[in-house]
Amino acid sequence: VQLQASGGGLVQAGDSLRLSCAASGRTCRYYPMGWFRQAPGKERKFVAGINLSGGSTRLADSVKGRFTISTDNAKNLVYLQMNSLKPEDTAVYYCARSKSVRMFFTKDDYEYWGQGTLVTVSS
Repeated sequence: VQLQASGGGLVQAGDSLRLSCAASGRTCRYYPMGWFRQAPGKERKFVAGINLSGGSTRLADSVKGRFTISTDNAKNLVYLQMNSLKPEDTAVYYCARSKSVRMFFTKDDYEYWGQGTLVTVSS
């Protein structure tokens, strides 16, 4: 499985961005997909996850009400729509596929990772 994240950039506080994650190879809709982020000097943390088969989603408390995760299964794409961005959202964002058919929320529960896309939010 290969994952390619894109869509990052430099924006101002309050702006929006949409990240995309393109999956290729031996993809499977039974395994949840997730978005994580890693700020400089900090651990990689769960941001959002989605079950590709049922469509249920989970969001970290820090992004609820601002971020939305969605999927286009026909195109093997997962999106992270980010609205009302804040400077504290600045990080490298990674998409990943779960090791399990259940959704978990730590990086060790994911086995395939994209290369990351940088989001910088200026104040």
